[in-house]
Amino acid sequence: MNTRLLSSSSITGTTVYNTRNEKLGEIKDLMINVHNGHINYAVLSFGGFLGLGDKYFAVPMEAFTINRDNENFVLNVSKDRLENAPGFDKDNWPSSTDETYTNDVYRYYDLERSRVVKPEMVS
Repeated sequence: MNTRLLSSSSITGTTVYNTRNEKLGEIKDLMINVHNGHINYAVLSFGGFLGLGDKYFAVPMEAFTINRDNENFVLNVSKDRLENAPGFDKDNWPSSTDETYTNDVYRYYDLERSRVVKPEMVS
């Protein structure tokens, strides 16, 4: 079967590697735009040790590929580049209405959002 749909619960907790097969972290959550139903970005936990000192990074779903054989996600970035990506503390998430932040995330990964919601459209 060649499915194109994954449940959010099957994505959460998925390990993410880069193309050098270095472990980058795991998907902690998905941020879904309630106005259009699209996933704005995945929240990737990276760094730290045993959950201490790790930082969360917003990564567009379009930036990932799926390794079906190993059942993990692949992100084509080095650890150094990821460390400089738009991120946030796990106790201080970005505002869910901050479309500027989401647009910055897409630009960082050289991706274009197909359906940008202007900040004034979010209520």
